[in-house]
Amino acid sequence: MAVALTSIRLDKRLADEAAEVLGVKSRTEAVHAALREIVALKRFKKLMSKYGGKLEFSGHDE
Repeated sequence: MAVALTSIRLDKRLADEAAEVLGVKSRTEAVHAALREIVALKRFKKLMSKYGGKLEFSGHDE
C-alpha cells in the first residue's frame, strides 16, 4: 500500500466517534476505514443500479 503523509483538519469529536463506531484504535485508522466503506458503498450502489434484481445468489445453503 502506498502511503503519503497528509495534513487535514478533522473534527476531533467526530473522528473519535467514527473510530469507536468503526472499531478501530486511532483517527488515522478511522479515516482509512471510512474511506474503504464509502468506496465499497459506491461500488455496491453502482452494481445495484446496473444489475438490481437481475443477479442470482449461490450461497452456502444451495
